[in-house]
Amino acid sequence: MDSPTSLADGPLPTSGGRAEASCAGLSEAEAARRRARYGANELRRGGSGILALVAAALANPLVAILIAAAATSGVLGDVLGAMIIAVIVLLSLVLNATLGFRSQRAAERLREEITPMATVCRDGRWQDRPRRELVPGDLIRLSAGDRIPADARLLDARDFHVQQAALTGESLPVEKEPASADARTGPEAKGRVFLGSSVVAGTAVAEVEATGAATAFGEVAARLDERPPLTEFERGLKDFAGLIMRTVVMLVLLVLLVGVVLHRPPLETLLFALALAVGLTPEFMPMITTVTLARGAVRMARRRVIVRHLAAIEDFGSMTVLLSDKTGTLTRGDTAVDGTWDASGRSSARTSQLAVLNAAFETGTRSPLDAAILRDCAASSEGWSKLDEIPLDFERRRMSVVVQRGGERWLIAKGAPESVLPACSQCESGDDMVPFDPPRRAECQRTYEAMGERGLRVLAIAWRPVETQARYTASDEAGMALAGFVSFVDPLMPGVAKAVHALASDGIPLKVLTGDNPRVARYTCEQAGLDPGRVVTGEELRGMSETALGLLAARTQVFALVTPEQKYRIVMALKARGEVVGFLGDGVNDAPSLHAADVGISVAHAADIARDSADILLREGNLEVLHAGVLEGRRAFANVMKYLFMGTSSNFGNMFSMVVGALVLPFLPMLPAQILLNNFLYDLAQTTIPSDNVDAAQLRGPQRWSVPLIRRFMVGIGPVSSLYDLLTFYVLIHWLHATAETFHTGWFIESLATQTLVVFVIRTHGNPLRSRPAVPLVASVVAVVAVGLALPWTPLAGVFGFVPLPPAFFAFLVIAACSYLLLVQVLKRRFMQVARPRRVKPRP
Repeated sequence: MDSPTSLADGPLPTSGGRAEASCAGLSEAEAARRRARYGANELRRGGSGILALVAAALANPLVAILIAAAATSGVLGDVLGAMIIAVIVLLSLVLNATLGFRSQRAAERLREEITPMATVCRDGRWQDRPRRELVPGDLIRLSAGDRIPADARLLDARDFHVQQAALTGESLPVEKEPASADARTGPEAKGRVFLGSSVVAGTAVAEVEATGAATAFGEVAARLDERPPLTEFERGLKDFAGLIMRTVVMLVLLVLLVGVVLHRPPLETLLFALALAVGLTPEFMPMITTVTLARGAVRMARRRVIVRHLAAIEDFGSMTVLLSDKTGTLTRGDTAVDGTWDASGRSSARTSQLAVLNAAFETGTRSPLDAAILRDCAASSEGWSKLDEIPLDFERRRMSVVVQRGGERWLIAKGAPESVLPACSQCESGDDMVPFDPPRRAECQRTYEAMGERGLRVLAIAWRPVETQARYTASDEAGMALAGFVSFVDPLMPGVAKAVHALASDGIPLKVLTGDNPRVARYTCEQAGLDPGRVVTGEELRGMSETALGLLAARTQVFALVTPEQKYRIVMALKARGEVVGFLGDGVNDAPSLHAADVGISVAHAADIARDSADILLREGNLEVLHAGVLEGRRAFANVMKYLFMGTSSNFGNMFSMVVGALVLPFLPMLPAQILLNNFLYDLAQTTIPSDNVDAAQLRGPQRWSVPLIRRFMVGIGPVSSLYDLLTFYVLIHWLHATAETFHTGWFIESLATQTLVVFVIRTHGNPLRSRPAVPLVASVVAVVAVGLALPWTPLAGVFGFVPLPPAFFAFLVIAACSYLLLVQVLKRRFMQVARPRRVKPRP
């Protein structure tokens, strides 16, 4: 938890809460002894080692097909075929697990740079320390936006509400308060808070009772290590695997049926069918996907973007709209006090004094406005002490402290002018107190609106004397006197206008959702080069249906004075319209929207709950870094899709040709071992696709999964490959009068050359002569084609049944390969039309 003010590592403030007033906490020496006894406050969850990654890869349906084929081949005596399949599976698993493990460790190292903190009392002083240093017996201070760092017993609490859905499944926050008589120890206990929950409102002091694996959440984690919900990318992979499995089953059954009808040897037919199944399966896909996403993660890390899981990279590139707060994204977030004013807009030391008293004794939600007040205002809180605090909540939009000095007791409130002015009945005018009548109220409104039109953020300051009482609540914030306003300046982020334009050019419109007033929002957006149009306020959204909200959100650029619940509704309304929604936020009020968005994006200095809810973390809170990350996501997705288009179209075409050949030829068109070798060499050539260049045109718009598009490409381009295979059959049989061995060799070489070289056509949506492939891809493709051409003249020829071919065949091969690539280029545009993105289901 970030330190709220300079008081974070100072002496304990005087408070109405008994725990804060009297505790001294543990000493550093005693904390060290307890840490040696109980261990660090960390959860070591399962499923993060290399064995877990291997297990996850084995669960892939595509890998399962290959393992079943290898086992069957071995049982039936085809040792060579079983060995080839085993090598394919082993290489894929090793690469997938190794790269996954490396990227996982890299991500963990990056996350360690953002150490979760807790405010703990040590040696009588509140100080921010890493959460892992907490021990049983520590006193911790909690406020809105904090993650509960350990299981603890409440000693003091004010309007304290926590969200503990991770433990109980409750959708609504629950109120907690000290309850020494409550013997319950589970999440239902009124006087206890637990690791895995978060603070949504109020403040509290608690004593740590359990840390690490000894916590209630640790016990849950030890029993059940739940997998997170599928991402858009993972859902696409699952759908694709289903398509391949259905095609494989149908193909194997068809070949077996043909073998029975033509009275072919059963064992030979079964082995041939299994080889076809393997040939149709893109067995290197897990590895290709992992390598591609891992490379993207490394490039994003260089741009100071932390990816919490690899699949989030593709989701990042799929965004169609970005929702963002104003502060810390369009503006720097390093707020400074512009001035302190009375109700009429004149400079006021009185307003400065009250603002400092409020900020100095606030222990609730951390705010950069409080830090700016304490840093920039000359007033002092010396001689005053704190009696009580009424914490901020995001509906009331104000907070108050009760302070005293001698016989004076004041309630001092601050908040948005729209929320403070209605609670005032008087107004200060010089040394006098005057009624806050409509004319004066209108004058005050003009004063703060004029500040907003200059892009200044404004807080209203009000106060009233109060009597002594046990507790003060929001109902005491009535009949107050308006003292004046504090205005703040928050300069624009460097390069924000350029980044906003770049995002829009690449198909991601930016929509601003802010709690600030419409005038500040409009001014800031205009300065950032964003046309705000009509600014919609939160009040206009009340009672609006979800359908109407979706229509409004689609055409509105800026929402002002919106609550956290309204931000969440806007996210869900846009998702219901088929948008892939990214949400950028850093506060506790942003957490629900971060979780609901397709891509939750936060920053390193965000509130704990916001960071934990996000999929992507930006070490620098600016839109230029975010835009660069989006392009990396699109680049990774484009390279994965190259492999899928290649594998499905070429493999489907070749397998279809083999089925036809089995029907018309007196022998098998290719031996099972040759099919597996052909497929292995082909996939080996594709392993460099993750390093390939991506056309600028493919980076200009969101990239989405579309299994129907893959299916159309497969059945559209695949038959073109089959057409050339049948032409090769004709040339080998009727022109070269080939024997079975010559036929096998000739078709092996033609098949390998055409399906491997076609990557240079399929890798780009445009003209392949104008799109430069990466050097590693060129090298791997050329090397594999060269190996295929040379095999008949090597010692391995006898092992695989190859024989040398006459020169006339190679003349035909050159003509066939060139015309095939030309025909694919002509047909490619029709099948690569980008379909409209399908609707994305909200994440659970």
